[in-house]
Amino acid sequence: MGPTPADAQHFMDLCAASIRALSATGGLHFRGGILHRGEDRLPMPAPHLHPGPQAPAALVLPAFRGAADGMALRVLHSDARQHADRCPDSASARLVFEMLEQFRVESLAPESMPGLSSNLARRFLDWSNDFEASGMVETQLGMLLFTVAQVCRERICGTPMPAARADLVESTRFHLGRQVSVHLAPLRRARFSQPEFARAALPLAEHIGALCRGMEEAQGRPARTRARRNDFRLLFDQEDQDQAPPVAGFGRSRALDASDGQYRVFTRAFDRQQDVQGLVRPDLLRRYRHRLDAALAQQRINVPRLGRALRALLSDPVADGWETDLEEGRIDGSRLARLVTAGGERRVFRAERTEPRPHAAVTFLIDCSGSMKGHSESVAVLVDAYARALDMAGVRSEVLGFTTAAWNGGRAARQWSRSGRPANPGRLNETRHLVFKDADSSWRQGRHGIAGLLKQDLYREGVDGEAVDWACARLASGAPPDGASRSLLLVISDGSPMDAATARANDGNYLEHHLRDVVARQQGAGKAEILGLGVGLDLSPYYRRVAALDLTHGTTTAVVADVLALMARGR
Repeated sequence: MGPTPADAQHFMDLCAASIRALSATGGLHFRGGILHRGEDRLPMPAPHLHPGPQAPAALVLPAFRGAADGMALRVLHSDARQHADRCPDSASARLVFEMLEQFRVESLAPESMPGLSSNLARRFLDWSNDFEASGMVETQLGMLLFTVAQVCRERICGTPMPAARADLVESTRFHLGRQVSVHLAPLRRARFSQPEFARAALPLAEHIGALCRGMEEAQGRPARTRARRNDFRLLFDQEDQDQAPPVAGFGRSRALDASDGQYRVFTRAFDRQQDVQGLVRPDLLRRYRHRLDAALAQQRINVPRLGRALRALLSDPVADGWETDLEEGRIDGSRLARLVTAGGERRVFRAERTEPRPHAAVTFLIDCSGSMKGHSESVAVLVDAYARALDMAGVRSEVLGFTTAAWNGGRAARQWSRSGRPANPGRLNETRHLVFKDADSSWRQGRHGIAGLLKQDLYREGVDGEAVDWACARLASGAPPDGASRSLLLVISDGSPMDAATARANDGNYLEHHLRDVVARQQGAGKAEILGLGVGLDLSPYYRRVAALDLTHGTTTAVVADVLALMARGR
């Protein structure tokens, strides 16, 4: 097994540092797997720069270094504004034009850096292998685009394609004919000048685009839908990159800055921690449970398989006795008599036996603010499936939630008003921390409490930072006596913290600034891994490791896999 980083985000930070050094451009970083300069996204439409559905495993392969190196060369050698001005209008022609520009900048890799060229070649090879494995080369359109990519990279970069691949594309290459060969001829000579190269590349891109449109019309299906198989996709348009989820807003709080980051709470007199099974009538919880079971059955999540995957992910090897009667290993004193009684006996050795045992604790912390009402059933299905699977895997789990007991501050805001409305009072509402399932309860014991996520009137406003502190404290206090090798906190939210009364009395960024401070402090302590699961949102302004969940079709197997992949990144 090859070496893998303990933290994929750390690996991407290193890649971002490499990109900054190679491109001599500051402010470059990855956010949600997308390259940014400051707060601006840097589009990288060339399809082979995107590791694809194999991520996050692909993020720790050498191939991703090639993608990062390709991005660095794109930033260094390509003027994005000039390129955008010359891009053709049709999606398929634009795809070819983007690939040609990327091949151009990769051909400029300095000869003094052979490792850079090797990384680039590895990334393109892996992408080509994925393209073939997807089955897209079995379609006329897919074979055309695959051939164009192979032939153009060979011509522009001056690197021959593998013999087997040359045989695969030979027929399509022949049928493309002399007209394409005429367009190909000047590309390598023009690669040192972006404007000159664009003038040579545009006719080729438009010619291939016209061929693609002809195939689309003949087949009666657009290229965008034809170019997806087995989760492999081509970026047929910039819209494909723009499908990335929006990024959660963040701003610094003037009130927190003025108090040297000291977070305030006007009063904790009305704060409560409550067990949901004591808040909801038993007969109503039973109805919610039936509804949740029906939703789980409809999604057809394979919970036993998920449990096996979690056990493998969250287990450590533990000594479990000895294997005896072996022909090699340590000498077993109890078997030495055999050497006397049976001179040819060799099974007098033993070896320590190990087996994987789960040694972790997992907590789900759910944002129960009003905007999450529409996702309550999908989130309940997700955490219920995971709680049951973790129970099967022998891993302790909790399901917690956070909200407020009132809108617009409730009794805390009224008490502040009676006190003369002092400036910058800090958090100004009644927090309600909810326990849907505690760590000491099995899934069967806590299943009705998890169904309480469907009770809509629990959802009000959200004070995320205090909830993260509370959940981390429970993780630490509920750990087994011998500790846990991993403690994971998965925060599920669809937006930034928001409490109207607190925002009005302090400033609009007070709670989100505090959340980022809390997460940074808890991560710095190293006692828990904090993961952000954004519902249709990129939570990277707050959490280092994030995944955006698409719940538009409910909790699909793809959503379950996204959560598992995020948990695996820190292994």
